[in-house]
Amino acid sequence: MSHRPLPGRRSVLRGSLAASAALTLPVGLGAAPALALSGRPRAGWGVQTGDVTADSGLVWVRSDRPARMIVETSATESFRNTRRWPGPLLGAGTDFTGTTRLHGLPSGQEIHYRVLLADPEDPRRTGEPVAGSFRTVSARRRDGVRFVWSGDLAGQGWGINPELGGYRIYDAMAALDPDFFLCSGDNIYADGPIGATVALPDGRTWRNVTTEEKSKVAETLAEFRGNFRYNLLDENLRAFNARVPSIVQWDDHEVTNNWYPGEILSDARYTEKSVDVLAARARQAFSEYFPISTLRRPGGRVYRVQHHGPLLDVFVLDMRTHRNANSPGDQGTDDQGILGEEQLAWLKRELSRSRAVWKVIASDMPLGLVVPDATDGRPNIEAVAQGDPGVPLGRELQIAELLRFVKHRRITGTVWLTADVHYTSAQHYDPSRAAFKDFAPFWEFVSGPLNAGAFPANALDGTFGPDRVFVKAPTTANVSPVGGYQFFGEVDIDGGSGELTVRLREQDGTVLFTKVLQPGRVGQ
Repeated sequence: MSHRPLPGRRSVLRGSLAASAALTLPVGLGAAPALALSGRPRAGWGVQTGDVTADSGLVWVRSDRPARMIVETSATESFRNTRRWPGPLLGAGTDFTGTTRLHGLPSGQEIHYRVLLADPEDPRRTGEPVAGSFRTVSARRRDGVRFVWSGDLAGQGWGINPELGGYRIYDAMAALDPDFFLCSGDNIYADGPIGATVALPDGRTWRNVTTEEKSKVAETLAEFRGNFRYNLLDENLRAFNARVPSIVQWDDHEVTNNWYPGEILSDARYTEKSVDVLAARARQAFSEYFPISTLRRPGGRVYRVQHHGPLLDVFVLDMRTHRNANSPGDQGTDDQGILGEEQLAWLKRELSRSRAVWKVIASDMPLGLVVPDATDGRPNIEAVAQGDPGVPLGRELQIAELLRFVKHRRITGTVWLTADVHYTSAQHYDPSRAAFKDFAPFWEFVSGPLNAGAFPANALDGTFGPDRVFVKAPTTANVSPVGGYQFFGEVDIDGGSGELTVRLREQDGTVLFTKVLQPGRVGQ
């Protein structure tokens, strides 16, 4: 295989990163006081990168006080020869977070960086640097591409459990030396408070790290920000972020369960009933805590395409912001659907323009799995499939239009990846089994959760002819991470053959299912 060997830069996690862990660990979790620089800015939430291209990337950091962000880069870990990048002044307006864009970088190379936070009044006073690295996108096909994906973090009250080693799944993902991580939504559970303990069915006790912001549902901007900070208390996640760039999308729990624009909540836990108000606050916090350039622009959006060389384009969807209200989904016309007209037009346009061998459609919700939303006893539908195996209705109409477009434009190499349902599975869609037949066969792969309750498999809707080739899911609801059923997926594209291999993996990296797809085909 043409991809670089697996150990790669991940070996750094056992060396310099481990040595610096105490420097980046927030004081409340035991940072060594002797290493703290009194009165100087600290980057206790680590660093992360995103929007990585062949010659650029965004570096993110959060300070504990007002500070000037400075990034230094080098071709080596020694930082013998460095290039300095002045960054923004970090202040309360962005919760002391900020990003710096690096540009003019060499293609397909390891970039070592470190972030310094300087006192705005005295630039000579800087805190301890926090280091990381990432690979720029290679323009050479022969280098191949490898990435991992999953979603759903700290859901159903299952938070950071120090007795279990925290979010250990990130170590297993890092061991694969991925070029990037695709997080398919539910990066936080703003609607899911984290208590100190949870009683397990076998009599044991689950113990969580707790914070004030996670003691109730998030309503204020400060509470949404606190939800994102909560996950960054985990050293596994911080270590992963420092070495693996992310492509991040959002789903419902960044705001509240099963939300849609215009919704008015009946949930008694909320004093703010307008979902639009909550979503605006959540969106601001989301944009502050991830390095996503499209969100930071005027009128910024979550949906976007990330180009990853000649082998891969990743189309990141937003199935929340532009959807219509959840309903039984039985209407015969539906122009808005789950994507909205503008996003659908964008997706068609970008798919037709793509010259990449593979077009991964990063969908925050599955297509053929029936995901209910029983609001006030009504049998509403939360995702696309509405349970009727006949002709497309409701949101299925928009997906049918997209699938028809892909077929008639002879767009090759489309693969759908998603999370959301808290188990792992592989579905093959084929018109020979479907009520709607004007599309080419394709695969949809589901993975997750990262650290949340696991749930039984959802029913399939026959409209697009799905066949569940593989599934691993519990038989009871809300199985804790102690019980297993925590998953992530891996995609490996070979630079020589162009083959795309999907592996569905358990929390420790064990492979459960493998599927190899051939390049250049309209349908698989």
